[in-house]
Amino acid sequence: MFEGSKLILLTTRGARSGKQHTTPLGFLTDEPGRILVIASAGGAPGNPDWFRNVQAHPRVTVETGAETYEAVAVPLPPEERDLAWARAVAGDPGWAGYQAKVTRTIPVVALTRAG
Repeated sequence: MFEGSKLILLTTRGARSGKQHTTPLGFLTDEPGRILVIASAGGAPGNPDWFRNVQAHPRVTVETGAETYEAVAVPLPPEERDLAWARAVAGDPGWAGYQAKVTRTIPVVALTRAG
């Protein structure tokens, strides 16, 4: 499923449980100190658990394989989200297929290195 993709491990704190959860995610490079992740849930009708977690607890841990760092997760506002979404689809048209399967607007989340 992730063959050939750039991946991170995103560790969040559960919105209700407070327990740590780690999820592998593809990402887009953005400005220095910031990457973008897409809350597609594979085209499921609802947002993924990790998205609900970052809404409740935006402080997260990002592991790239080479390094691990703390970040702050913030969903992009609509206009910025649309620009990032267009970039994502241009790089991998499969994202458009996920959006076509759902009525929700799939969120794009900025992970900005803390500190």
